[in-house]
Amino acid sequence: MTVQLFIPCFVDQLYPQTAFNMVKVLEKAGVEVVYNTEQTCCGQPAFNAGFRDEARDVCTKFLKDFSGHDYVVAPSASCVGFVRNYYSTLFNNSSLHNDVKDLQKRIFEFSSFMVNVLGVEDVGATLHGKATYHDSCAGLRECKIKEEPRKLLSRVKGLELLEMNDVETCCGFGGSFAVKFESISIAMADQKVNNALQTGADYIISTDLSCLMHLDGYIKHKGHPIRAMHIADVLANS
Repeated sequence: MTVQLFIPCFVDQLYPQTAFNMVKVLEKAGVEVVYNTEQTCCGQPAFNAGFRDEARDVCTKFLKDFSGHDYVVAPSASCVGFVRNYYSTLFNNSSLHNDVKDLQKRIFEFSSFMVNVLGVEDVGATLHGKATYHDSCAGLRECKIKEEPRKLLSRVKGLELLEMNDVETCCGFGGSFAVKFESISIAMADQKVNNALQTGADYIISTDLSCLMHLDGYIKHKGHPIRAMHIADVLANS
């Protein structure tokens, strides 16, 4: 099987190692990975800020960059959720309407692709310690991802998976929300991190680096003994 790799903006700029680790896991599962170097943003930041025309231009390029019949896989439920749920709004009754419908069937978040498409749950990963999983809003509500990452993590050798209180509550990032409503955003991160700490976990794991970036900043500022990790980084550990 061949898949096209979509690497979101902030992963490309801030967490490239996660992208490499995702490739490592996919290739270990027998997948051929193709990366289009012309790819850019999915258009979500402009759309969320209310710039619909500008977002449509970016999204049109995205449709072109990921045309074809291959699956498209990304280490971000946020970006995948945007394509699946909001592209139809931008391209309704347009000449690209059918292209949107086609891409929405082919694009997957990484953990969902591993479990639901490849049928792989055990990738031979090892990580010693205790971990708790954070359900990102986009993963849970837009991509309907709940059990997939937990199935993968439950097969990681040496890792004990623990559930925190209010696991489905937002971490407080929300893109520009964290900037516009800083105090509320920090309070939500405080609640999320403290719930994770109460489990005794060494790691807080998620499908979305946007959430993890927000939580990691709070963790480091407070000096808490817990580490934020993307699920691809966990699964690549052997």
